[in-house]
Amino acid sequence: MPFNPVFLPLYIAGEPLVTSQPLEVRYPFDGSLTGTVSSARHEHLESAIVAGLKGGPTLSRYEREQILRRASLLFSQRTDELARLMTRETGLALRDTRAEATRVCDVLHFAALAAIESDDPTFWGDVTPPSKSLSGKNRSLHVLREPLRLAAAITPFNHPLTQLAHKVAPAIAAGTPLILKPSDKTPLTAVRFAETLYEAGLPGWMLSVLVGPVEAIIEPLISDPRIEALSFTGSVSIGKRIAATAGYKRLCLELGGNSELIVLRDADLALATKIACEGSYRNSGQRCTAVKRVLAEDSIYEELTRRIVEATANYTCGDPEDSKTEVGTLISEPAAIGIEKGIHDAISRGAELLAGGKRDVARLSPTVLRNVPRDVPLVVEETFGPVTPVIPVRDLGDAIAFANSGRYGLSTSVATDSMSQSMRAIRELRTGMVHINEVPGYRLEHAPFGGIKDSGLGIKEGIIEAKKFFSNSKTYSLPW
Repeated sequence: MPFNPVFLPLYIAGEPLVTSQPLEVRYPFDGSLTGTVSSARHEHLESAIVAGLKGGPTLSRYEREQILRRASLLFSQRTDELARLMTRETGLALRDTRAEATRVCDVLHFAALAAIESDDPTFWGDVTPPSKSLSGKNRSLHVLREPLRLAAAITPFNHPLTQLAHKVAPAIAAGTPLILKPSDKTPLTAVRFAETLYEAGLPGWMLSVLVGPVEAIIEPLISDPRIEALSFTGSVSIGKRIAATAGYKRLCLELGGNSELIVLRDADLALATKIACEGSYRNSGQRCTAVKRVLAEDSIYEELTRRIVEATANYTCGDPEDSKTEVGTLISEPAAIGIEKGIHDAISRGAELLAGGKRDVARLSPTVLRNVPRDVPLVVEETFGPVTPVIPVRDLGDAIAFANSGRYGLSTSVATDSMSQSMRAIRELRTGMVHINEVPGYRLEHAPFGGIKDSGLGIKEGIIEAKKFFSNSKTYSLPW
């Protein structure tokens, strides 16, 4: 079916903004025009800030819940349209964007539940003995959560819909106005997302969507003291720049990852192979929680490597809009070239290419390498593409030491049938998440999600945690 390029405005407090400086978005697969969106200037950011601070009538918990519930329903009716738009923006295969378009309904559903849930605890004074300084028995202490005056969110390209939802939906649940700055590579999906929320009844002042130059939009957004909290998902380098320049405000930084799949000798190798391939190749490997390296015990190393190579050969890499395609393009040709160079560098240092490694513009075929040295950039740094380096380890202790030696700490998978080995890995791995016999990217929308070290500051996302992030707690006590 032919795709007709779209032109979309930005939104300041729900009002469309059309400027004379459009930003073009092109399909990474063939370079054709996907659409254009307005590009904002600094005065537009100022208008969004003023509108968000001015606000409007306070939304009750019921009203917030109803808006999110209606939005979930609307998105469920538009999954195909949104999936196709995401594919045209990112080059991701339709199988991945359809899954994402469906998943956003779950994010909104759990946010709707969170909007009406009471998480305001009460503490009673009679749990301690009375004293001269504290009147213990006859007081109660309560915690009330209140929305922030204004917050901001900056999102990446690789999950152009759910990354938005995991920031915007909890802010709505908390009642906090938000300024959203999506990736310049995927602004069209962000605008459609906002339009659907407005259609569901979200007041305009609760959400503005802006893209534009770094010096006019991003840097002032980060440093403006009127913005009380900033949630960012993206690269480590930019995340650290934000931390250095944001000033006195609350930060949630979801940064890079270098997730391992540790395969032990007692593992189900068929399952481990599936985890390795799906973990490496879904979303073209462009996930912070993708399997970036497979660490296999010596005794099963050769057999597991053979199985991964055989399974990789069955993945179809081609036109992202073809429903049979399983691996689409990377976000751009320069991104694919960068990974291609990393593969060649690893080979020059002794790694052996067993499958893939072929690039065609922004496409990179699923790639398997064996005997990859532990110190090559391909495995030390985050490789954001469909690459599976398989590295031998002596045992679980060796694997844990190697994993912990890196600067990332987002998520790790362990393939094993041993409870004791599983619990050792869970206790000793320095990472934000550990999954046994599952891909590192496994998550539930309402559960805490996030990493430590260079993967983040330990402040987590997930609907429940993010709702807390976008609110303040006020403690008060009563004499009864």
